[in-house]
Amino acid sequence: MEYITPEQSIILNVLSATVDFTTCESIRMSQVVDKTGERTLAVVTKADRAPEGLMEKVTADDVNIGLGYVCVRNRIGNESYEDARREEAQLFESHQLLSKIDKSIVGIPALAQKLVQIQASSIAKNLPEIVRSINEKLSENLSELNKLPKNLTSIAEAMTAFMRIIGSVKETLKNILVRGEFEEYPEEKNMHCTARLVEMLNNYSNELNGFSTNDSKKDFLMEEIRILEESKAIGLPNFLPRTAFLVILQRKVKAISYLPIGFVETIWNYLENIVTTVLMKHSCNYYQLQLSTKGAGHALIAKMKKRSLERVMEFVEMEKLTDYTCNPEYGSEWKKLISQQESFIKRVVENSAPKITIEGFGDVEVGELRQYEHLLPQAFDLRMRMTAYWKIVLRQQVDCMALHLEYSIGKLINEELEAEIVNELLGPSGVGIEQMLEESPNLALRRDRLNRSIERLRQSKEVVANILDRIATFYG
Repeated sequence: MEYITPEQSIILNVLSATVDFTTCESIRMSQVVDKTGERTLAVVTKADRAPEGLMEKVTADDVNIGLGYVCVRNRIGNESYEDARREEAQLFESHQLLSKIDKSIVGIPALAQKLVQIQASSIAKNLPEIVRSINEKLSENLSELNKLPKNLTSIAEAMTAFMRIIGSVKETLKNILVRGEFEEYPEEKNMHCTARLVEMLNNYSNELNGFSTNDSKKDFLMEEIRILEESKAIGLPNFLPRTAFLVILQRKVKAISYLPIGFVETIWNYLENIVTTVLMKHSCNYYQLQLSTKGAGHALIAKMKKRSLERVMEFVEMEKLTDYTCNPEYGSEWKKLISQQESFIKRVVENSAPKITIEGFGDVEVGELRQYEHLLPQAFDLRMRMTAYWKIVLRQQVDCMALHLEYSIGKLINEELEAEIVNELLGPSGVGIEQMLEESPNLALRRDRLNRSIERLRQSKEVVANILDRIATFYG
């Protein structure tokens, strides 16, 4: 089946005259791959053993043999080739039944002549397609070979290639990390970096805003009252101690301080993957350079991650040290919240209900507050000021993180990356630019395979051309 399946193959189906052609297994095999029989020739052997009805069998063609039949007599015993041909000729010349079969389809010489004609016809038919296939494959291989990077032969060429690679890496990183373009990676959503960074920032913002250091509806104002009692000092009454505000602020900032650190880890792990992917893509044809650039990328990201962690911790510590904002939203939000102070205190004092509804907080528990009536105005003011200011704090955390991230990415691409790679490659422990002259094993194998394939295809093309010339001369 392996040999008879190709369309270019001629099937020489050898049958015995003693069998029924319609039930013959070899005929069934031929018909599986050659339903029309246009490339099947039947050779009927042992014609001398079953001459009855043989002529009808080969002329009726009940099994669809497109190239026809040839009836032959095999050599018997120790007959020489010449003796066998004489006996065969005599058989088909003098036998009462076999002599009636057309002389063009009997005998080994007729078979040989027919095979020559069929072969010539097949070659003439299939060679143009073979030539086209050779040309297509040759063109593909030449194109693939031309796309391979030039085989570097000097330090100057290696340096030029190195600078070109660095330039393309920086351009790709600018496209995907700064400009928001992703034509190089249309189907790889992880490489659509500006969109992914925005998603990470939004998740970070939601996580910060969703975090609460205490349940605002339970034991409402009790923390503020305890802190106010411990912040008492000799002085005029009813002044809101700034110390109390800072204590609460520091507690809240400390409680969320792990979130910025975790976000920095997430962001720089993502950026490390992006930078490594881009570096590996653009240096894929230079094995030694890949090792250096990958090492440089890891080292650079580690340094920048450390720098970002230090900066983020500064943001956190700054929020602990002082309470300041020039954002007018703080004032407007505080005024809206503090406007409920008088009615809230009145309801606490005059109403025995365990819960009271406050706009922005919902139903809050107030059972213990009645025994602290003298501190309620200050505690309520303290909570409302912190509530208004805390929104500013969280927004500052996200905004500062976004600005720091954009600044760090720009610094990475425009300043740090190239210097880090150059130092890794050319520094005291680097492999040196001359190592780029050594092709990677995979690339060398590809180049060698393509060159050998191109040479074989060119030789094949010449051979086929010579055959076509000979066929044209023969038929001419």
